[in-house]
Amino acid sequence: MRSVTVVGASLAGLHAARGLRDQGYDGRLVIVGEERHRPYDRPPLSKAFLTAEEDPDGGLGPLALTDPEDEAELDAEWLLGVRADRLDPAAGAVGLADGRTLRTDGVVIATGAAPRTLRATALPGVHTLRTLDDARRLRAELRAGAARVVVIGAGFIGAEVASSCAALGRDVTVVEAAPLPLVPQLGERMAQACAALHAAHGVTLLCGTGVATLRGTDRVTGVELADGRVLPADVVVVGVGVRPVTGWLEDSGLALDDGVLCDEGCATALPTVVAVGDVARLAQPGTERTVRAEHWTSAAEQGAVAARNLLAGATVEPFGALPYFWSDQYGARVQFAGRREPGDTVRIAEGDPESDAAGGFLAVYERDGNPTAVLAVNRPKPFTRLRRELARARLPVAR
Repeated sequence: MRSVTVVGASLAGLHAARGLRDQGYDGRLVIVGEERHRPYDRPPLSKAFLTAEEDPDGGLGPLALTDPEDEAELDAEWLLGVRADRLDPAAGAVGLADGRTLRTDGVVIATGAAPRTLRATALPGVHTLRTLDDARRLRAELRAGAARVVVIGAGFIGAEVASSCAALGRDVTVVEAAPLPLVPQLGERMAQACAALHAAHGVTLLCGTGVATLRGTDRVTGVELADGRVLPADVVVVGVGVRPVTGWLEDSGLALDDGVLCDEGCATALPTVVAVGDVARLAQPGTERTVRAEHWTSAAEQGAVAARNLLAGATVEPFGALPYFWSDQYGARVQFAGRREPGDTVRIAEGDPESDAAGGFLAVYERDGNPTAVLAVNRPKPFTRLRRELARARLPVAR
């Protein structure tokens, strides 16, 4: 393999590129990115970045995932500010939206995901938050004095944005269509405990109602709910999930189903193509289930595995890392590791989530007496210990 193209200048794409070099690949390496920025860290965008003062030079600053020394070692060609719009695996070609065609022996798909939107999302004052430029626009409006913020969606991004806006002294309301936020991930009891963090910090959480429409002409003025209520708003942030960026692959012959379908080692049915990060839907060994993980840790850790399998031309190593995610809300660190299934029981190991969720707690999910997942709020040390125990219990067998 003499040339590899990484499509997506993201965390996942960067780690795949590093994985290729770490495993001895010394051929041509091209990294294509739709954004004009080098790879940067996205989690702070909804947290510290949103509450910080403006960055005076407009650069990446502490968000940057590379420095000049890293980039020299990587020895890659960077094609930034241009979108890949087609893949022809048979011809070994990646087409770019500006008309160029890249000839390549191998492809890493790392195009990530894009925010889902609502009707009238283009109305001034309505924001989604995925990119650095998104965060800069939202931060500018908040700094300009927007007082009333409505966040649509109470997932992790929505909760983090609400927390940041509350820290800036804004009047914040969060709207969630489900009866409770994060029920699929946490279960009803623990979802209720995490939802209590909003109320404990003066944020209104409205669950069990959807959004009928956004009001306003020149800019947004309110959010009309499905039950008829109208919430006044100077700024609206839509956080209703994401969709994997796979439109450019529709004529590629790759199997697509809410992501790029891969085996357990990030490899597609084509030996010259792998996928990593938010766009990759991986098979789960021993089951018929496939999973697409939208978390920082998965994006960072899949790269090395995908790189090894791409260079081998077949899956010689599965991706077996324990699912893990974290969220910083209202000064609390929320951490979760493992995979909860319906019917798992919850044992509270520390704290009291029912009466004082903000004070912190540690919860262990169990099935037939065996731990399957762990959730913690402000309990980093015991959480880390249990996370390691869970990981050791499910280490994959090397091939």
